[in-house]
Amino acid sequence: MAAQEEEDSITMEPHQLEIPTRRVKNIMKLDKDINKVNSEALHLIACSTELFIEFLAERSARVSLEKKKKTIRLEHLRVAVKRHQPTGDFLLSSLPKPSQPSDQQLLKDRVKVRPAEKPVPFATRRIDAFFQKCT
Repeated sequence: MAAQEEEDSITMEPHQLEIPTRRVKNIMKLDKDINKVNSEALHLIACSTELFIEFLAERSARVSLEKKKKTIRLEHLRVAVKRHQPTGDFLLSSLPKPSQPSDQQLLKDRVKVRPAEKPVPFATRRIDAFFQKCT
């Protein structure tokens, strides 16, 4: 009788997935070695993917809160992955590299720092023009 109750407690309803299984199946079929995907295997992979995404989101949210930010950015995800060694071993090389400020961005920043040049009133000239050598 106890074995019957134990069996009943083990069989549970399938977990309702948030992630679309059709996309998971298409991604799995991108591998040339996989021809057919069993529905049970597809469900397990989809559940595992959801759990992994949830894990990464929680870790990244924790990092963003530590840095007193309200939005999770790529740098927060990168730090979360670095802190968890097993995840970092396979995922860190797949994340995009942190962007370095480009030369154009640096020039834009410099322009923002300078005070805006106002137009010179009529019949006047700038002081720096006065001190330039006339030839």
